[in-house]
Amino acid sequence: MTPSPDQEPVINANPSLQDYYASLESRLGYRLVLGGTRHFGYYNTDTYWPFPIDRALRAMEDHLFDSLGLETGANVLDAGCGDGHVAMHLAGRGLRVQGIDVVDRHVRKAQRNISARGLQDAVAVRKMDYHHLDGLADESFDGVYTMETFVHATDPEAAATEFFRVLKPGGSIALFEYDHADTASHKLKLSLATINKYAAMPGYDRFGPGILQRILEAAGFQDVVVTDLTVNVTPMLRLFCVMAYLPYLLIRLLGLQPWFVNTVAGVQGYRARKTCRYVAVSGRKPAAPQRRP
Repeated sequence: MTPSPDQEPVINANPSLQDYYASLESRLGYRLVLGGTRHFGYYNTDTYWPFPIDRALRAMEDHLFDSLGLETGANVLDAGCGDGHVAMHLAGRGLRVQGIDVVDRHVRKAQRNISARGLQDAVAVRKMDYHHLDGLADESFDGVYTMETFVHATDPEAAATEFFRVLKPGGSIALFEYDHADTASHKLKLSLATINKYAAMPGYDRFGPGILQRILEAAGFQDVVVTDLTVNVTPMLRLFCVMAYLPYLLIRLLGLQPWFVNTVAGVQGYRARKTCRYVAVSGRKPAAPQRRP
């Protein structure tokens, strides 16, 4: 039975996720550095001059649009929409977007942003967990995407199965996420484990080489392609490291890493760029078989 829109949605327990996005560091950092957007920017080449940041952010969103490969008017699910910036940009490219998020603050802010931009006819946002898309009908979307939110999954296989269910035959999926090899030094592994814990990324702990591809293929997706975009985000990684380095030294000295996890990630993310990758994973739900006359 489909739940009422007014019914409280089922949300997988992940209290660290709520704590992470409620922290003052996260709220101020994302707003001041990225204008409220919560993803990396795309650069054609590795450059030491990463500005303007806004242009790089929109370039990454355009790369997502191209990865989906959908026609104007297509219905798309934004799984973990945050404040709605990606959804609004894709609406500007002609898509119709249903955004979902589990953080109440994000949902309210996204709705205000959409209203301020006059995009209510193209973008809608509601509270929902991508592990539990019970309020969405089978085969109701032409595309599904995540933008650095699948790493928060507590059960990636269940989420992928739900994505497959709500996609129409022939529909596309695009996951812009992180994966990693097991080649970091012991010291770096400990620091990355702290980041994963306090940034609430249980999915990322599992995303070793080939795991994201296997999760999608096990859910039924075909033509799964993994594209390494690490070099394209390195200018922003470097910027974050430069900005965070001095505060990081003080934070490490005082043992405050759990309270300033983004600052720690700003330094360690750049140090781990040979081990951790930024990847775009795309695939398609098989088209419905043609009926014989």
